[in-house]
Amino acid sequence: MKSTLDHLVIVAPDLDTGGTFVKSVLGVDLQPGGVHPRMGTHNRLLRLGPDIYLEVITINPSAKCPDRSRWFGMDQLAADAPARLVAWVARTDEIHAMSEACRNIVGDVEPMTRGKLSWQITIPADGSLPLNGSAPTLIQWEQTLHPASEMQDQGCELVALDVFDPDPEKVQALLTAINFSGPVHLHALGATSPPYLLAYIQTPSGLKTLPISNA
Repeated sequence: MKSTLDHLVIVAPDLDTGGTFVKSVLGVDLQPGGVHPRMGTHNRLLRLGPDIYLEVITINPSAKCPDRSRWFGMDQLAADAPARLVAWVARTDEIHAMSEACRNIVGDVEPMTRGKLSWQITIPADGSLPLNGSAPTLIQWEQTLHPASEMQDQGCELVALDVFDPDPEKVQALLTAINFSGPVHLHALGATSPPYLLAYIQTPSGLKTLPISNA
C-alpha cells in the first residue's frame, strides 16, 4: 500500500470569495468544477500538475441540506469567514485497507460523485478535519485518468506543502501507516498553537505561498 498527494482544499463562504482569495495570491482564475450531491457543496478548481490540483469548496445554497455532517468542517463555517486553506488529500489505490490503519482519525470510507466523476473518500462522522487539518483525507478515484489531467493548465505547479502542528510525531505516525510519499514537510508548533498549512506554488509570476487565510 502507498499514498501520495492528490489535492489541496480551500473552504470559503461562497465561490466568489474563494476565487478572489486565490486570484489575489496566485494571480490566476479558477475554472468551474461542479456539485457534490451527497454533501450539498460545489467547487472551483485549479490544476497544479498532471495529477494534483487545488479546489475551492463551499456550501451550495441551491442544494438540499445533507442528512449527515458536511466534509472539511464546513458546517461550522461562518458566513463572513475568510477563505482558508484547511485540508489536504492523499490518493491511494487501496483506500479500504489503508483506512483501517487510521479509521479513528480519518473516518469511514464514503462514495462520492461530481458530474461524471466518482470516487471513495474518508470523512469523519462529525465532518471534522483529520487532526485539525494536519492529517490527510484519503481518496481513491474510480477513473483511470486523474481529473487534473483534464483541467486547464494555467502554469501553476505545487512545489511543497508545509504542515505546522503541535504534535508532528503523531502526524508522521499516520503518514508512515499509510506509506505516504510526496512533497509534504512537518514542522513543530507550541503546544497551544493551532495547526495550519502553507503551500508553495510556482505560478507564471513566480513562486507564491498560499497562507492559511487572507485575514
